[in-house]
Amino acid sequence: MLISCQVRLQAQAGINSPGLVDVCTGIFKQEGLSGFYSGLSASLVRQATYSTIRFAVYEDVKQRFGPSPDAFVLGIIAACSGFAGGLAGNFADVVNVRMQNDSALPEARRKNYRNIFDGVIRIVREEGAASLMKGWMVNCTRATAQTTAQLATYDVIKRYLMEHTSLQGEWSSQLTASFLAGLVATTVTNPIDVTKTRIMSTTEAEGLFAVVRTSFQKDGLGWMFRGWLPSFSRIGP
Repeated sequence: MLISCQVRLQAQAGINSPGLVDVCTGIFKQEGLSGFYSGLSASLVRQATYSTIRFAVYEDVKQRFGPSPDAFVLGIIAACSGFAGGLAGNFADVVNVRMQNDSALPEARRKNYRNIFDGVIRIVREEGAASLMKGWMVNCTRATAQTTAQLATYDVIKRYLMEHTSLQGEWSSQLTASFLAGLVATTVTNPIDVTKTRIMSTTEAEGLFAVVRTSFQKDGLGWMFRGWLPSFSRIGP
């Protein structure tokens, strides 16, 4: 539900673009509850590739460095794990972004993908297989930043809390570290996330710098934190 609101917020540019409440209200009025689950199949495949790989690689490699790797080593492991996950899940992310933003487009520009498989087949047929990797660099950059800010930060904060504060319990230190890691990850990755969404949501060949320049022109500095609240509401918990 939150991802649909986040994607539509981030895809729209301009200082007069609707806010979170307006976007959520519009989705419910026009599409009902099902509108919040647009792109569910693509989202599930994305998580099954992107998240599975980044979490699995991070935990496996981390254990090879002993019980307490230092923060630098954790950061490097997390960055490499995130990049690998972002690359593996890029095709699903492209379909996911388009499906979730489809209803916000004029009818003539809608793709109306039925599911992840229909989306992949039609993209390959209509735009070429290379389009499945559209925005891969910014997506991998986002995945690298998020995994580093989320997983490595979690381990570092938890270790600090256990060693230097009264939060000695497993649950209390885990919850606090998780919350702070989610806060850091959301803030660090949001500008990259907006850029990724705007690149993937269009079929036009618009490059990274062109998208960033247009975002500054239409939204000012505010574009970097567009959709921050639904993003944190999803990552924080």
